[in-house]
Amino acid sequence: MATRSGGRAVAAARRVEVRLPPLAAYEGGLEPDGDYDGLAFTGLDLAGQEGAGARFLDCALRECAVDGTRLTGARVLDSVLSGIRGVGTDLAGASLRDVEIVDARLGGTQLHGAVLMGVVVKGGKIDYPNLRSAKLKDVVFEGCVLNEPDFGGAVMERVEFRDCVLTGADFTGARMKDVDLRTVERLEIVRGVDALSGAVISTAQLFDLAPVFAAQLGVRVEDRPVGGEAMPYGTRGKRA
Repeated sequence: MATRSGGRAVAAARRVEVRLPPLAAYEGGLEPDGDYDGLAFTGLDLAGQEGAGARFLDCALRECAVDGTRLTGARVLDSVLSGIRGVGTDLAGASLRDVEIVDARLGGTQLHGAVLMGVVVKGGKIDYPNLRSAKLKDVVFEGCVLNEPDFGGAVMERVEFRDCVLTGADFTGARMKDVDLRTVERLEIVRGVDALSGAVISTAQLFDLAPVFAAQLGVRVEDRPVGGEAMPYGTRGKRA
């Protein structure tokens, strides 16, 4: 379904709904290039473990600790990550397709060069996520807090930010198409406002971002000095 903005339709993201089959409980650790199919990881401490290149299909990770867990190049498919928590989780170059991430508490997550397709991030808080040069398509951020996300050089298509808090965002060099920011509760962009040409924002957000746009254009905005007299209308250009 598409909404309209300024007369042009804004394509909505395809929202994924993951339906998991009956899962078998898994109590082991992670292995590089491991193959995990139809498993439930519940309450496990996966901190510092090595799972580079692993594949997760029809899996659920619930309330797991992922501090420093290395999942570079991993593939996470048709899976649910619920209540995961950790700092420095490394998912660089990973592929997430048809994945729900619910109530995550993460910090410094590395997702640079990752591919996210059909991903829903709902609730929770993610501090300093690195999404540089990542590819996001049909991704929905809903009701979550993203603190200082780095989308530098990312390619974003049909990405929606719904009722989120987005602070300290860096969109430098990002390429956007049908990126919807209109319902972001707090929108703070520190770099890369020139990349918003493929995004849609609300009128109120435009006013909030006006100082950033002015800085990007090199425009100085100054109030008239106190006590200065305005020249009466109709006398401009005339001298006594």
